[in-house]
Amino acid sequence: MIRHGETDSNRQGLALGRRDVALNETGRWQAERLATALSSEPIVAVYSSPLSRTVDTARPIAAAHGLTVETELRLIEMDIGELDGLRFSEVRERYPGLLEAWLAEGGPAQAMPGGERLLDVQERADSAVRCLAERHPGAAICVITHNFVILSLLADIFGIELSGSRRLRHAVAAVTTLEFNRDRRRLLRFADTCHLAHAG
Repeated sequence: MIRHGETDSNRQGLALGRRDVALNETGRWQAERLATALSSEPIVAVYSSPLSRTVDTARPIAAAHGLTVETELRLIEMDIGELDGLRFSEVRERYPGLLEAWLAEGGPAQAMPGGERLLDVQERADSAVRCLAERHPGAAICVITHNFVILSLLADIFGIELSGSRRLRHAVAAVTTLEFNRDRRRLLRFADTCHLAHAG
């Protein structure tokens, strides 16, 4: 499970949901580093959110295994509605108290203005990864997706409240590895960025 490579929105610290922004130069470099790092893994399928930043991260990984990227809508980033593209200072100005409410216990059940709930993200993301795991029993697959999708899945795996997922950090182009065995899920690697050690 991989978070897409860097975009200019990530670098500038802008809120980023379903706006379809491209990888920047660093993000494209990260995608190539990921492909090299994962080239020896026995990956049989590569799935991606339909947004270009994930598809373009996925393509070099898939190419290294002679595969094509398959898109899965349930892996798309959280719809953050009217917050998309704003700086966090702008969010605080336009929506006083929203960020505090978002971080509170009931935050995941509260929809973003014009968007969706984190609870909905967790439900569809869990459905997607379970479906893909069942489709490829005993095989290694690669899923390229987004921050809120990954954090919501990890909250469930770590057994913490969904509101606590914001305390977790998963950098762009980081790799997390999960093992599915019937109804059991095991975390093997978390937010690994060793393949980016020589970033310029």
